[in-house]
Amino acid sequence: MTSKAKPITPEEALDPSRALVPSIQQVNEVRVQKGFWPKIRRTAARIPFARQVVSVYYSARDPETPTAAKGIMLGALAYFVLPIDAIPDIFAGIGFTDDAAVIAALIATLGANIKRRHKDQADAALERLRDI
Repeated sequence: MTSKAKPITPEEALDPSRALVPSIQQVNEVRVQKGFWPKIRRTAARIPFARQVVSVYYSARDPETPTAAKGIMLGALAYFVLPIDAIPDIFAGIGFTDDAAVIAALIATLGANIKRRHKDQADAALERLRDI
């Protein structure tokens, strides 16, 4: 992305008409693959919604999760990973509120796709990060 790139809003990040376009889904998947774990390692201790984000990650990677749900999940995770967003993460206290809103909206609409096993995987992953 260029420095002139316009930040996307939480609503745009979860817009199925954008998230489900195959080329957009592929770009989001690559962004998430490259940036998800480094960002979680840097931020897990500072964000109270780390478990939810990691649960969404595991649900999006699960072959049993419907393709449409995966597309929207990848869009939300890409929004979380991208350094350009509505409220830059460098602002202490409020920097992650937009990311939290995107994840909360995702869970409100697609929460049935996030199974107990995804939450257990998230708990185990966060525990491993704490031990590092």
